[in-house]
Amino acid sequence: MLVRLATMGDVAGVASLVERYWEFESIGGFDRSRIETLLVRLLSEPQSGACWVAESEGRLCGYLLAVFMFSLEHGGCMAEIDEVFVSQETRSAGTGSLLLAHAEQDLAQRGLVSLQLQLGINNDRARKFYERHSFCRRAGYELLDKPLRRMSR
Repeated sequence: MLVRLATMGDVAGVASLVERYWEFESIGGFDRSRIETLLVRLLSEPQSGACWVAESEGRLCGYLLAVFMFSLEHGGCMAEIDEVFVSQETRSAGTGSLLLAHAEQDLAQRGLVSLQLQLGINNDRARKFYERHSFCRRAGYELLDKPLRRMSR
């Protein structure tokens, strides 16, 4: 198993994995063209985030995508895992752990100070995975979000 940073040559393969992930999580609205455009944007703007891929026998079998943000509270730049997916064929074989370990090492070398993620409240399997890798719930906090609409000028 090889884990490495994604390149522009991986965009179509990662998009295919994103499609499988969204199907697995019942996330609607997959649009391959839009996803590929966003992946190209992310890979073109390394200050915005990074994507690591797992490859086995020349085929992509997983990815971890993290986005970066500045935080006064955390004392510098931090990362949030936006998406992680491992194909069924390589799940439970250490692929997710390898992706996470490579991402953590790379993020620390870049000087990021914290790594966080959002997790569905009923996703017990993923919660156990992240807890095994030293992630903890942040006591006293919950996630709120609000979609923003682009204002016309």
